[in-house]
Amino acid sequence: MPGEAIRGPGHRLTTAPAWRVRARRVALDRPIVVGILNVTPDSFSDGGDFFSPDSALRGAERLLGAGADVLDIGGESTRPRAGAVGEAEELRRVIPVVRAVHSRFPDALLSIDTVKSAVARAALDEGAHIINDVSATRLDEQMAAACAEAEAGLILMHSRGTVADMASYQHARYGADVVGEIAAELMGRAEVVQRAGVGSASIVLDPGLGFSKRSEHSLAALAELPRLVALGYPVMVGVSRKRLIGEITGVSEPKERVMGTVGVHVAALMRGARLFRVHDVREHRQALDAAWAMLGVGPEAHA
Repeated sequence: MPGEAIRGPGHRLTTAPAWRVRARRVALDRPIVVGILNVTPDSFSDGGDFFSPDSALRGAERLLGAGADVLDIGGESTRPRAGAVGEAEELRRVIPVVRAVHSRFPDALLSIDTVKSAVARAALDEGAHIINDVSATRLDEQMAAACAEAEAGLILMHSRGTVADMASYQHARYGADVVGEIAAELMGRAEVVQRAGVGSASIVLDPGLGFSKRSEHSLAALAELPRLVALGYPVMVGVSRKRLIGEITGVSEPKERVMGTVGVHVAALMRGARLFRVHDVREHRQALDAAWAMLGVGPEAHA
């Protein structure tokens, strides 16, 4: 089981001091920026931007240069009405990119955004460190074992339904305690993967903002984020350029939602989130680092 959440310096709610991803240790003593590298033709915001290994390699260089701690590579879009991607096609999209990025940037931490254990295994064999499963392993019973065998980091995101409908409102049905339901479902998945051999220190939870949730559900999850942090696992938040930001700000073009995204992520940092999955790395690196300094981490941090 994870360590109990405690009150850290500056009265900030903290969890484990590090996240174990294979043989590496990701210290959580500052905000961790996870840069999005979608190798898809149809993702809602950046579809087609990095669809070839060469363009993905240039994208990886740009994200790392801007301050990304982790690169999250995905070959299947979860946007509403996106077409299903078969295993062979996802492998064709993802594996050459993983191979090229790992070869060019051998020290970079690579996360693979997939719900398919075969894709996860192939990517881990090529040097990936983390699996980011938007179904929290619900959709492939072999996923937990694949991660356990490689001692990979595993991000469990809250969602309901399938890849085809989890980003819609089809399953956005909650009772009076939205966050209680999210917490219970995530803890259930954490218990499942630990029984399959995944170490508790390798697990990160993600409330899945915008997935199987209307805006009021996502806002409730953000407002009550300390309840999820108190479960004892590091928490990742990813609302980058999403519909929720457009509804709050009135900005219709996803690529123009940068400032709204940064604002929400800074608020999430103050509520205990430590990892942030984003498109716009440079803006987040600066904003999150500045907010972190303002939160007060002890005089030694400002020496």
